[in-house]
Amino acid sequence: MQTNNKTETIKPPLASVGILGWMRENLFSSPLNTILTVVIVCILWFSVVPFLQWALVDSCWLPDANCRQRDGACWSLISSNYKIILFGFYPQDILWRPITAIALLVSLLVISRNRNYWHAALGYAWIVSLIVMGILLKGGVLGLEPVDIEKWGGIILTLLLSVFGLTAAYPLGIFLALGRQSKMPVIKTFCIFYIELIRGVPLISLLFMSSVVFPLFLPEGVSINGILRAQVAIIMFTAAYIAEVVRGGLQGMNKGQFEAADAIGLDYTQTMRLIILPQALKIVIPPSVSVLISAFKDTSLVVIIGLYDLLKTTQTTLSEPKWMGFSAEAYIFLALIYFICCFFMSNYSRKLEKELNTSLE
Repeated sequence: MQTNNKTETIKPPLASVGILGWMRENLFSSPLNTILTVVIVCILWFSVVPFLQWALVDSCWLPDANCRQRDGACWSLISSNYKIILFGFYPQDILWRPITAIALLVSLLVISRNRNYWHAALGYAWIVSLIVMGILLKGGVLGLEPVDIEKWGGIILTLLLSVFGLTAAYPLGIFLALGRQSKMPVIKTFCIFYIELIRGVPLISLLFMSSVVFPLFLPEGVSINGILRAQVAIIMFTAAYIAEVVRGGLQGMNKGQFEAADAIGLDYTQTMRLIILPQALKIVIPPSVSVLISAFKDTSLVVIIGLYDLLKTTQTTLSEPKWMGFSAEAYIFLALIYFICCFFMSNYSRKLEKELNTSLE
């Protein structure tokens, strides 16, 4: 008598594999999950679908179109006024200059994301590019028409305030954090006073002081450009918050690191530069990026002192009678720009965390 050793392969039910299986396991695995799934689907159906209908189906896209005859979004506001919104009062016939400057800046930022290019050549490229961007925007040399700095506006001003502000604020914040932990009473007291004072007032007050109060202390006949004063206020404000983030990283370092540095004969500067700071700054990448993203969004507050940044140029467009009542479209467009910039910063921080092995993922 022969026995059959072959075993039949039992196929799993169709509802436990593929998309149906994933939905059953993740969306309908329990009564509570089922209720939450149904509620979320209803919310999306009654909110996202009408929004898409308003934003895409019933919308108006052509420049100078009559949006008031349509029930949807008026994207004609953007297509008809994008030059004013993005570039402010910069002369329209030479817009190639700010466009080239922005393209150069974005290219450098993209290249700088790759740590393989972090060497002296990249630093020189930044220096040369910043000089070229300044020449393009300001003009007055090489046959370029001079443009008053007061006419700079829109995305040009937003990028200048944010990029230069964040770049200068981070090293200043590191020095403040080191000074707060210094054993020299004068330096420690000054850093503590500065950090607590700046963190105790809103950015709006600093911008007002830079715009209204500070010029009162200048000698007669001496004036400093409003953009530069706002830039300094943003740097001072952001540096105070960066200092506290970096100080948290320094306090998280093991004392054995300092003892090991002393054992091999390193002085304070060498210890901080070669051992402590590289490790501390890696630890505080996530909170540092959060501070920088907040500072980037806070640059929109310069609108209160009359600077025509991206928000101010948009408000100027909305003040025209033809476009009154279409502020939702304008602010959605601005939100998209800010989201792209903040997503770029957040994505780069995650990439840097993984490369430096500090992420828990």
